[in-house]
Amino acid sequence: MTTRTTLGAGLTAALVVTALGVLGAQAPAIKRTILQQVDLSAPGREAVMAAVEFPAGSETGRHTHPGEEISFVEVGPFVLEVDGQPAKTLKTGEPFFVPAGVIHNGHPAAGGTAKVVATYVIEKGKPVTTPAPAK
Repeated sequence: MTTRTTLGAGLTAALVVTALGVLGAQAPAIKRTILQQVDLSAPGREAVMAAVEFPAGSETGRHTHPGEEISFVEVGPFVLEVDGQPAKTLKTGEPFFVPAGVIHNGHPAAGGTAKVVATYVIEKGKPVTTPAPAK
């Protein structure tokens, strides 16, 4: 094998490893901390309250809830994308509501971080969040 072939093979291998590293990089994950989870007086319903931290570049991904989401932006801006509606940028202190079963996504404004306090009034025993198909 010539020096040129060896250098070419080494360079190709380095480029492949670099490309795989870039492709394998994932967006930062949100951090959801359950603050409380309690049964409600409404039969078959529970409330789940969570603090959600969004690092720059993170998002919830398209999803639904088996009940209503009643939230406010603790630290914004925060972008809420609800299917069939234009995206809405919410400021610190602004509340929002997502009806049961409605597909939505949330993330901080470009380059920023955000924090949301969310209360879910959901069917007891069901997962708080269910992923929705990509558009």
